[in-house]
Amino acid sequence: MSSIKIKKSKRLGRGYGSGKGGHTVGRGAKGQKARNTVNVGFEGGQVPLYKRLPQMGGFRSHTGQDIIAVPIDRLNVFKEDSEVTPEKLLEQEIIKRVSKDGVKLLAGKLEKKLKLKGFLVSKGAEEAIKKSGSTHNV
Repeated sequence: MSSIKIKKSKRLGRGYGSGKGGHTVGRGAKGQKARNTVNVGFEGGQVPLYKRLPQMGGFRSHTGQDIIAVPIDRLNVFKEDSEVTPEKLLEQEIIKRVSKDGVKLLAGKLEKKLKLKGFLVSKGAEEAIKKSGSTHNV
């Protein structure tokens, strides 16, 4: 084990005999920084860096899935017996984008017989699909 000398730091403001005591204690004369009032990140009235940077924009779970939900009654715009896919919903502007985790149909009233392909389906939507006589393939 090497013998490293560790120099003790000077205790400030403990009198003239301490080596760094007395009047201003190494802080200079007067002013904001001499008075211990500067907050971390304070930039003298200028907008601080943490406020100038873009905001985070909310919480995004790293483990959550990006599933787009669509009520099944929005599919009534399609013609009878037509094939409906997430891409067709995008063309009709029912959804704004197709997610990598999929598009899920939620409960509602389906009035037309359709061929649904490539959707995730809730229990209520599955009942509505059967009731209308439509078919669903994943």
